[in-house]
Amino acid sequence: MRKNTDATGLDTPVEARHRGRNRFRPNPDSFGQTTETFARFMGTPQFLLWMTVFCVLWLGWNTVAPEAWRFDSAALGFTALTLMLSLQASYAAPLLLLAQNRQDDRDRVSLREDRDRAERNLADTEYLTRELAALRISLREVATRDFVRTEVRSILEELVAELKKEENTELSTTESPEIPKNRADSHGNPGN
Repeated sequence: MRKNTDATGLDTPVEARHRGRNRFRPNPDSFGQTTETFARFMGTPQFLLWMTVFCVLWLGWNTVAPEAWRFDSAALGFTALTLMLSLQASYAAPLLLLAQNRQDDRDRVSLREDRDRAERNLADTEYLTRELAALRISLREVATRDFVRTEVRSILEELVAELKKEENTELSTTESPEIPKNRADSHGNPGN
């Protein structure tokens, strides 16, 4: 028996069922970037300047313009302006919160990366410290330059001393008078 793979029954969750209409699903990243751009703009002096210009023009028009041209009554406390500013604030607050949440997520990722980098740096430093300690220990057993110089110097001094000694013995043998083979020859007496 073949199972029914169509997701249309009442036992199928709502998300899995095919819906007749397409749902509006904005891309979260592009929506987040848009909200961040808007939130950044709202924090600039330009936004404050343009909002001030808008309010001054609104108030000026509805105060100075002829009565027939006015669209927001000063007698009612500029109700339309109040409603527009409230509407703008009601949209701005959630957008600012969305931008702040995205910034918190970025900060969290950055903090995690910094922590990982610090752990790697610590591990590298500990490794290098161990390697340096091992090199120091092994260098204790290796002859240093000063030690080799001292040994070569002492060997050289010994060789020089031996050479002088040999030279002195050679000089003493060449400078000593020859002993005549015959004593008589040396005194002028004929030998035999």
